[in-house]
Amino acid sequence: GNAFEQIRREVLRQPRDAVKLRAEVIAMRQRMHDGHPNGSQLFDLKHDSGGIVDVEFMVQYLVLANAAKHAKLTANVGNLALLGMAASLGLIDSQKANAVAEAYRDYRRLQHARRLQGESAVRVPLSEVQAKVDTVRDLWGILFKTR
Repeated sequence: GNAFEQIRREVLRQPRDAVKLRAEVIAMRQRMHDGHPNGSQLFDLKHDSGGIVDVEFMVQYLVLANAAKHAKLTANVGNLALLGMAASLGLIDSQKANAVAEAYRDYRRLQHARRLQGESAVRVPLSEVQAKVDTVRDLWGILFKTR
């Protein structure tokens, strides 16, 4: 376990070309989106743009783009803690980080509740989560320069 953790940290701390990394993350996210089409009129909490997967991709991008300079980003502490760290390091706006963390927590709470009821793909009316979706998409646009 210790040897794996050391290798994991070394890999995460490798310097990366931010422009190339950004393009790779966007392409990977698009492939994932294409692999989970949503033909319904409902918002898929996990896979639709502005949902859970986008938050997770943003966190991983922040780690990969910045861990060479900020070793603490290699901690295996979860997405919410890593969002907070990124904000405390000045990599993202603290208010935006908190809002995205709140959206992520709410999404996960909804996801767990619906899964306990037997639903596999958790979809809700967009109007129920529009503010959260906008919050996640806003930070995505800032990080990936798509807005």
